[in-house]
Amino acid sequence: MKKHDVIVIGGGAAGLMCAIEAGKRGRDVLVVDHAKKPCEKIRISGGGRCNFTNIHTSFKQFLSENPRFAISPLKRYTQHDFIARVKKQNIDFHEKTLGQLFCNESAQQIIDMLLNDMRAAGGRLRMRAEVTHIAKMDNEFHLTVDGDHYSAQSVVIATGGKSIPKMGATGFGYEVAQHFGLEIVETRPALVPLTFDPSMLEPMKELSGISVDDAVVKHQKTKFSEAMLFTHRGLSGPSILQISSFWREGDEVEIGMLPDMDLMVALKEARQANGKQEIQTVLAGFLPKKLVAFVLEQSGVQGRLADLSDKKLKAVSDQINHWRIKPTGSEGYRTAEVTLGGVSTNELDNKTMEAKKVPGLYFVGEVVDMTGWLGGYNFQWAWSSGWVAGQSV
Repeated sequence: MKKHDVIVIGGGAAGLMCAIEAGKRGRDVLVVDHAKKPCEKIRISGGGRCNFTNIHTSFKQFLSENPRFAISPLKRYTQHDFIARVKKQNIDFHEKTLGQLFCNESAQQIIDMLLNDMRAAGGRLRMRAEVTHIAKMDNEFHLTVDGDHYSAQSVVIATGGKSIPKMGATGFGYEVAQHFGLEIVETRPALVPLTFDPSMLEPMKELSGISVDDAVVKHQKTKFSEAMLFTHRGLSGPSILQISSFWREGDEVEIGMLPDMDLMVALKEARQANGKQEIQTVLAGFLPKKLVAFVLEQSGVQGRLADLSDKKLKAVSDQINHWRIKPTGSEGYRTAEVTLGGVSTNELDNKTMEAKKVPGLYFVGEVVDMTGWLGGYNFQWAWSSGWVAGQSV
């Protein structure tokens, strides 16, 4: 039986953060992960440059049955604390938009920082190691890892969610929680492209690859204003990924492709100034030609402005700025950036991330029912929840 003070299951952002902090406290820490390499989600994030936090982070950018659970962890280890850590390592970064911070060079810089800090704190990492058994006996945990037997005073579950299974994502963390009698909030893909049925896709087939720089996408009272991309399956881009976390099957979304323009007024003014212009000529000054053709086909309007009534102009305007569409689904966990739901916050102490029913068992990061918006918020939750657990394990 190999003994450790702490065994962290999951070698990603939250797991390594916890291991670093526990190691700094003199704890003997082992991190195990079934993947070939640690931190794969960090490596691919932000187009390979890692959107490692957001300067606007607060509990208000999180979805959960109890978003306020995040207040304490986010206050105890803030985005500014992690930024200071990055600066100390002389990692250059920049703000891209909306408070999102990215490495200037590579996400590998963040990975190297975490691994170096973990080793400096005395932590050890075992990759390609699958945990097949975990139980608690006599106030300590017994684990089987690739046939080897381990014991630990504390176990930290940092295995993430189900998103991007090709990188090894599984529901292991939820299975552990259920094994110990903890409640799971239903999980589903989030920050994911939305898809349409074939009949809806047919008239949109020429639009694949076309983007709109600043689309407003609404679902009920929630809206986001960012870029939108047409795909061969439906819609993607930041604004769609954001709204996907709120959208439910059967719901409509409303899209505005020229949200800063009173299009009805603009079309009337164009008609007054030069009624001989074709409406597609005017619209092509604002939107890609293929998208204009789609809009006009959907609204059933063609011809010279002078021949078009206010009613027809409004039909066009509404098709552009109040386009209501009902997605049939999403691309699922295959491309989802995160998983909504997870271990219920009712089961955890937000000062420590420890399970209330199972002393010594901790859950951090994405496996918890705490999901951030797109833009670095989920990484900050990983840093904050991992740090908090690292102070206690």
